[in-house]
Amino acid sequence: MSMRPKHNFKGFTLVELLVALMVTSIVLTAVATLASAMGTANDAADDTSQKQAQVRYATLRISELIRYSKLICGVHSEDLAIWRADDIEDGQINIKELVYVEWNSGQIRLLEFSPPPGHENDIISIDDIEAGTIKNGLIASTDESYTVLVPQCSNVRIFTHDGISAPETRRVSIFFDLVEDGAVHNYQISATLRCKSG
Repeated sequence: MSMRPKHNFKGFTLVELLVALMVTSIVLTAVATLASAMGTANDAADDTSQKQAQVRYATLRISELIRYSKLICGVHSEDLAIWRADDIEDGQINIKELVYVEWNSGQIRLLEFSPPPGHENDIISIDDIEAGTIKNGLIASTDESYTVLVPQCSNVRIFTHDGISAPETRRVSIFFDLVEDGAVHNYQISATLRCKSG
């Protein structure tokens, strides 16, 4: 009688395979959830960083513009008119010398004008600027250019200080709100004219 060795082949039972698959799926789900949460946190941090950079840029640009300008010409609910410089030294506000800081379509932006040939030295009166009647006429008759400083902001308010209105004021503040990481944050840009023109 020949004796053959018995081989005992043991495999996984169906229950053991199902338990292993369930444990693996739980671990993979946890890893996927963690990766998604980290991606969302990184996106929120990137959005906040980008908006903070835009606010810093806008603060620098507006502060420098006001600090070195000749005159704060007019302050309205949606814009601030500034006599940037007296480029041709005639003591008058010319089209190319006028800049608006405006709030339009949820953006704070700079509006500058390039007059058509022959109109570079056209004079703009301070009364028209204060009345708010000149801006639309300049947009219609010149080539305007916009520089967006703060996109996607809301509740923008422009104020002069100490109850002094333009063109007598030397100090201006712009208040606005930004949504960062799902929360509304309030910001303020304040600037003072260094030397007011007569």
